[in-house]
Parts: sequence; C-alpha cells; structure tokens
Amino acid sequence: MHSLLFSSIVGNQFVLFVIWLYLLVQLDEVDEAAIEKEDNGKMEDIDCNHDIRIHEDLGHVCRVCGMIVRRADSIIDYQWKKASRRRTNGYGGHSKDADEIDCGTVKLSEDFIVADIAIHPRHARIMKPHQLEGFNFLVKNLIGDKPGGCILAHAPGTGKTFMLISFIQSFMARYPSARPLVVLPKGILGIWKTEIKRWQVQDIPVYDFYSVKAEKRVEQLQILKSWEDKMSILFLGYKQFSTIVTDDGGSNVTAACRDRLLKVPNLLILDEGHTPRNRETNVLESLNRVETPRKVVLSGTLFQNHVEEVFNILNLVRPKFLRMESSRPTARRIMSQVEIVGRSSKGLADGAFTKAVEETLLNDENFKRKAHVIRGLRELTKDVLHYYKGDILDELPGLVDFSVFLKLTPKQKDIIYKLEAHDRFKRNAVGSALYIHPCLSELSEVNAEHRANTFRDDLVDSLVDSITVRDGVKANFFMNILSLANSAGEKVLAFSQYISPMIFFERLLVKKKGWHVGKEIFMISGDTSQEDRELATDHFNNSADAKIMFGSIKACGEGISLVGASRVVILDVHLNPSVTRQAIGRAFRPGQQKKVFVYRLVAADSDEVKVHETAFKKEVIPKLWFEWSEHCTTEDFKLGQIDIDDSGDELLDTKAIRKDIKALYRR
Repeated sequence: MHSLLFSSIVGNQFVLFVIWLYLLVQLDEVDEAAIEKEDNGKMEDIDCNHDIRIHEDLGHVCRVCGMIVRRADSIIDYQWKKASRRRTNGYGGHSKDADEIDCGTVKLSEDFIVADIAIHPRHARIMKPHQLEGFNFLVKNLIGDKPGGCILAHAPGTGKTFMLISFIQSFMARYPSARPLVVLPKGILGIWKTEIKRWQVQDIPVYDFYSVKAEKRVEQLQILKSWEDKMSILFLGYKQFSTIVTDDGGSNVTAACRDRLLKVPNLLILDEGHTPRNRETNVLESLNRVETPRKVVLSGTLFQNHVEEVFNILNLVRPKFLRMESSRPTARRIMSQVEIVGRSSKGLADGAFTKAVEETLLNDENFKRKAHVIRGLRELTKDVLHYYKGDILDELPGLVDFSVFLKLTPKQKDIIYKLEAHDRFKRNAVGSALYIHPCLSELSEVNAEHRANTFRDDLVDSLVDSITVRDGVKANFFMNILSLANSAGEKVLAFSQYISPMIFFERLLVKKKGWHVGKEIFMISGDTSQEDRELATDHFNNSADAKIMFGSIKACGEGISLVGASRVVILDVHLNPSVTRQAIGRAFRPGQQKKVFVYRLVAADSDEVKVHETAFKKEVIPKLWFEWSEHCTTEDFKLGQIDIDDSGDELLDTKAIRKDIKALYRR
C-alpha cells in the first residue's frame, strides 16, 4: 500500500516536472520569437498598455506582458545613476484669453545625474581627433553632479555642427526626456536640418517657427507644447528668442511661451555664439535668463572686437566667471601683470579687467609682459573654453591672403577732397562706395540697407551706361580679376558690407558681359529667403555656367559653404576682422579642391587705411590669446609687405592689374 502511494506521488511529481519543463521551453521560444520580431521591426500588436522597466541584459521590458520593447544592444548607453525628477511649478492651467487658449503646465528642466555618455559607433568611426576631443570636453562640462556651460571656439569649416549633433543624439539617447534648444542665426537653420537628417541615429522631430510660419504667439505656443511633450529639438533665431522672452504683453499665452523657453530646455546650444556678445542687447540678457546650466557656445570667430565681449560670453556660460572660486587667483595675477602699464589691480570688476588686458595686448611694447598676460588668460579659460585653430584646413590645397592697397584715380581723389568738409560719418558712408567707383557716391549709403527701397533698375542702368569703369580703382581691379579668373576656369566670391556695390556690379556684368542673374551671377543678401539662399548656393557650387557670387558680408558670412569659388574679393574694409575671416571661410573650408586666393581691397591714402590698421591690430589679439607659443616673436604678428613678383599669384602678374596696385601685403 505504501509502495503504491509512493509510486503515485513520484509519478505525479514527474508529470508536474514534465509540464513545468514544457512551459519553460515554450516561454523561451516566445522570448526568442519576440526578439526576432523586434529585430525585424515587425512586432505584432499586443493588447497591453506596456509598463516599461529597464533590464540591464534585455533592455526595455514590459513588466505586465514581458515583451522586450527594445533590446539593450540597440540602445546607446541609456542608463543613468539616479532616476530623473520632473517637477512642475505653479504656472499653467486654462487661460482666460478671448480665444480660451489652454496654455498647459510648464515642466521644468530635469536634474540629470550621470557618469558618462557614449558616442554612437556610426559617428565615432568618422570623427576627427579634434572632434573627439571636443566631444569629451562637452561631456566633462555638461555631464556630472555640477554641470556648467562651455565654449567651443573651433575654426570655420572644422565640423562643429556634426560634433554637436552627435553629442545631442548621445545626450538624448541617455535622457529621452531631454529637451535641447538651439538658438542660431536664421540663415544657417537649413544647414542644421540637413546635417541632422544626414547624421541622425534616432528619428528625432525638429521644430522651428520659420518652416510653418508661426508668427502669432498662439501658433508659437502650440509648437512649444509639442516640443515639450515629446522627444524633439527646437530651433529658434536669436531675434525670435529675445523677442519672445522680453515680450511683456501680459497675456497668458505670451507668458506661457516665455516660461517654456526659460524653464524647459536642459541643453541650450548657441551657434555662431559670438552674436549675443554685447551687454546692452536684449539677446544676451534673454539668454542669461534660461535656467539650465548646460549652455554651449559655438563660434569659429569667438573674438570679435574687444576682450570684454569674450568675457560677456564666458559670463553667459558660467555666471560671474571672474568671481568664481576657481577664477579669482588667476585673475588677480593677471591684474598684477597689467598694473605695470598703469592699470590698477584693485578689485576684479569685469570692465577694469577686460580693459587692462586689451590695453596690454594691443599697445604694450614689452612682449614679455604680453606673454605673461597670455599665459594667465589661457590658464583662466582652459577648463571652459576649447580652442581649435583648424589643422584640418592644412589638408586643403592652400590659402593665400593679400591686403591690396590700390591707387585712387584722379576723379576719386577730387571727390575725397570735397568730402573733407563733412563729418566723419558722412565721409565713411560715402567713402566706401566712392572707393569702388565715383558714380556710387551719388547713392546714399545710409539708405542702402534695403535693396527694394533704395535701387531701381532704371537708375542703376543709367549709371552703368554713362560710366567709365577705369574711373574707379576698385571697380577696375575687380573687373580685371573676374575676367582673368573666368579665363582660368575659376569662380569668384565677392563680399561687401553694403548692397550698392553688389547691385552696381550685378548690373554692370549684365550690361557689359551679357551675363544673367541666376545663371552666371548670384547674390545672397539679408533679404534673401532661406529657399533662395540654398538654391543660389547649390547652383553656384555645382553649375559650370556660374561665374560670380556676391554676398553681404554678414548675411553670407556664416555657416554657408561656397567651395565652388577659389578667388575671394573683399570689396571694403570691415572694422571687425572676424567678420572678414568668416567670409573667407565660406570658400576656404573642407570640400575646397583648389588653392584659395583672397584680395582684401584697401583704398591707399584714404581713411580706409586707418580702418585697416585698426582691424589688423584687433586681429592680433585672438592670435596671441589662442595661437601664441613660446617661440613667437613680435614679427609673427606683423603685416609683411611683398613684391608682386614674389606673390605666387599669376593673376597679379599682369600689366592691367599691376598698374593699380600701390602696395601688396601678405598675411
């Protein structure tokens, strides 16, 4: 009896064991099938409101049904040490505006705590050493228990946009609830969008106001709410951003837009970040109000006009930079160095500090004292400012950069003599046009900012019909260089601060050479739409018919690739040398297949010579700050005059060109 009972129990246990084993096998098969379907992107719909949990080995797994929603090996370094906290403030709810707009609740930026983030393998494979170094610099500053902002001062054309896109993707892969905000000049929005499509490893939506023409606050609020509610990136122009943040209209909708821009972003990226460099502008004030400490400034030309402007940017990414505990000892040491040249070292007021440093770098004859200040500046900014000169550009065929001093014609000298009775503003406004051709002095430079309001084709055509090109030395030089370049199969890029010279040359080429706008001739100004800008750039670079691109030096000087040109003519002298460097960087950048020759035209024996000298002295400051080495001497920062025979430029070695040149300098 007992043996039968024992046999029965054993038999039942065996049956249960077999059933359990069968179920286990079935579960394994279900898991494998789920994984296989997930891999193929063909997961069948399951009636389950997934409650996702992160499993280190499996990935994103539903706690209810056990489905592997996303495998671990398809996630880029997704984990963080501490669960992020989403807080809400008291603002929000249903507005009582006339249109009964629901403004929603503003969600504050999250407190992320993380050890590290990883570069996606697709990006890592093609990253240059300086980009990898820059990526790690971003991680060091933006990730950790005490994140702070930083500056990437990398030369134009060295891949800053790609590097930041890679960082954003890695940042959002680890933090799916992150909401990056990119503020940038309107003209380069299309470049960012194109690059994101090219390099994205996740399908992250991109929002902006321009593409949907959201001009009213109600329309803008809907976009801001969409950006806030799901993983996405928001792009705004500098003017758009500051207008919304400083709008004190008082309506709930206006306040909702403003609060979202200030409270929601947990990563703020400022491309061409030297733009908000002046304290008195609304742009800098507005950006300072964004609550996230993670602020990244990108600039190929960080130093613009003054040392103070660089420290305004430093204060933006690291508030009260000179008063930080880590900054004070070095700042005091720098002030003790500049005290020798008559500056007080008492206190660390930003204004006194930056003026003393600038005075030393510009005017101190003792190069050893300059060297001490330079060392101090580098030590002061090394943890927050990453500089890259652009060694990648050394791989290009080369850059030859000339300052060409041209002899004014008798007609030009006569008009300049008459202008001496006028104030300096009048002389500068008319003079820049006059140095190109006397006929342009008849047009008001003050009203020349808007092409449609200033010029009529019949007026410009009447000027073109009645002039002799040789009466204007810059006009004559430009037309000769253009003809010679055209004969050599090279395209020309011409920049000016003003619209009148570009319109003048456009009409002159139509009349004299029979060229056509949109075929041989192209132009990008501040009034050019994004669509037309992209179309002109593509045609100029890729069409065999294209000969010349005219560009407003500010509207066309940032972010655009114009590598179709190998000859660059700067028609007038800009007081800010970085603006000119940005313009040259449109042609001298990766993708350029030819040696680039630059001609900076200067009217000899005129006020323009003084402007050129001032601009060159300013240009020395960033070279000292960022490029100086222990082996440098004062000669490394001087402009060297050369003979035309030694220029290495065949186009200059012609009789027509030579007779207009008074002096030639090579940078």
